[in-house]
Amino acid sequence: MRLCGLGDNIVDIYPDQGVVYPGGSACNVAVHAARLGADSAYVGILGRDPAGRLIHDALQKEGVNLSRLRWTDAPNSTVLVHVDESGNRVFTDYQPPTAAPILSEEDLNFLSGMQVVHTGHVSLIENQLAHIADVVPVSFDFSYRDWEYAQPLLPYVTYATFSRPLDSDDDCRALLRTAREAGARIAVVTRGDRGSMALINGYEIHEQPAMPTQVIDTLGAGDAFTAQLLVALCDGLDGSEAFARAADYATRACSSLGAYGHEAPISSLGVEERTR
Repeated sequence: MRLCGLGDNIVDIYPDQGVVYPGGSACNVAVHAARLGADSAYVGILGRDPAGRLIHDALQKEGVNLSRLRWTDAPNSTVLVHVDESGNRVFTDYQPPTAAPILSEEDLNFLSGMQVVHTGHVSLIENQLAHIADVVPVSFDFSYRDWEYAQPLLPYVTYATFSRPLDSDDDCRALLRTAREAGARIAVVTRGDRGSMALINGYEIHEQPAMPTQVIDTLGAGDAFTAQLLVALCDGLDGSEAFARAADYATRACSSLGAYGHEAPISSLGVEERTR
């Protein structure tokens, strides 16, 4: 299976623990896919600063193809993360990316060799989504974004993922059906400790309860879910089996801090003043 994460990356700063971790949905999915046996790549922009180097080194150690990576002199994106007693995270002091990756013809040729490209609502590639969908199936993380944002993008999306931890069962089912009718072949709603729902290849909705576990940190669990689901589906697994595997893999991802490890001390970024 060949997968490429496209767009966002970030360094997650945990001031209460004094550590930082590489992250970002596109990178997280690329890393987890590589761990699951996929031929994985990442296309995006990293800052020429300690945060950008942290992400680069982690992706390189995970065996992710970085041949289409760009660098910028602007600071890399970072965010402060606080984890409550239940393992749920709260983001503060977000430093957003300063530029979107503008895809060249060479980039699109590279992406055309993939089975799926994963991107999302913080990757700044909305105006390029139609061109990407012309050459490769797209997985898109809409997260908490509303229907007004999602509707015009869904015709270009094969795998659509939404986060709706507080919505009712009926509202989640309605969202799945509406996303399918708008163009997505597969639609997923993740709901935190309430489990998840998916509409896969048709109109039968699969419902998966949350699996019991000792939750340390939920950050990146949805990306772990997406990576396993995409790998399983592209490898030909039945929809319900792929969905169950994704839920199990995401549950196990909640057992440690950070999206996929590679811990470093806060002092390595020189950002101690932001954590006070």
